[in-house]
Amino acid sequence: MATAAPFGSLAAAIAEVSVEAGQVVVHDIWQAVDPGMVVNPRLVAAQVQSATALGLSQVLVEHAEYENGEPVARNYDLYPILPAERMPRVHVKVIESGAPIGGVGEIGVPAVPPAVVNALSALRGQRYRNMPLSQYSFGT
Repeated sequence: MATAAPFGSLAAAIAEVSVEAGQVVVHDIWQAVDPGMVVNPRLVAAQVQSATALGLSQVLVEHAEYENGEPVARNYDLYPILPAERMPRVHVKVIESGAPIGGVGEIGVPAVPPAVVNALSALRGQRYRNMPLSQYSFGT
């Protein structure tokens, strides 16, 4: 579990993870967000779902490599992102607290990486402090 307060809104995430074939597998992510007053809850939920994909990609696979001070990935085909088959089920609860309006642009990103790492740490009994998790070797 992890919480965040991005853009004047509140977000909380819970991740269910396992380790399979030496890599972290995220099965489900639950996100609760409170952006204050909500104009269109379905659009907020859609925004949180897509932001969850960004957060998962960051914590699981994204990394930038440099050679001689220049990025190796000069185009999208060389930059690793989360493949669609590794995307878990995402469950979103939009809470309308009546607080002042906060932002909804990618409010689902900040709580995802720590939620995944916290779940993995609880599962494995040790802390992981660097992203992406693909840099670690997870024996079964």
